[in-house]
Amino acid sequence: MQSEPEAQSPAPYPLSQPGGGRAARLAILLSGRGSNMLALAEAVRTGVLRGLAEVAVVFSNDPGAYGLEAAAALGLSTASLASRGRKREEFDREVVGILQSYRPDYVVLAGYMRVLSPTFVRAFAGRIVNIHPADTHQHQGLHAYEWAFDNHLPATKITVHLVDEGLDTGPILAQRVVNLEGAATLAEVQRRGLAVEHVLYAETLASLITTPILPAPPIPTHNS
Repeated sequence: MQSEPEAQSPAPYPLSQPGGGRAARLAILLSGRGSNMLALAEAVRTGVLRGLAEVAVVFSNDPGAYGLEAAAALGLSTASLASRGRKREEFDREVVGILQSYRPDYVVLAGYMRVLSPTFVRAFAGRIVNIHPADTHQHQGLHAYEWAFDNHLPATKITVHLVDEGLDTGPILAQRVVNLEGAATLAEVQRRGLAVEHVLYAETLASLITTPILPAPPIPTHNS
């Protein structure tokens, strides 16, 4: 499944390269309760991301998302824009403008329940990171824990990957196995998976910041 085609993308802005003692600026995107956001914020404060990263903004496509409230309680900057009823390209173009004002080095998807359009992906080329609760070679899209539970898998994998214009098709940065032996309920599968997610995401971002992958050249638009 590919994201929708578009006629023209905004010109990507030059993302700054962390270094020289400057912390990488993270824009964390979420749609719900924000458990991965909270784990990343804690890693920034006391864990593997301390001194390497700072949370520039927590953004949601749902102004009522609990994750925004949780972020604000931590003193983090928040922003939102309701996506309901909006066309994908139009909405993403507006979100790009909002995020650009915070000058993020990385856009970090943490339970952001949107398929990103080419408009979005090209604006932050090579700097969008996602965590997916399955091996992306085996299962893409939603309901990955349900897939593992329904198929009685003895183990699954958490995947951290860069985002391209496909659905969970970008280059894999890291994977970690989740042992599901004896997990008799979906809730237990999710509990075990999230415990791995919360550690792996922060560790992978720390590695990426320390040894960054340079963004790909901008993709020409039809009007270039």
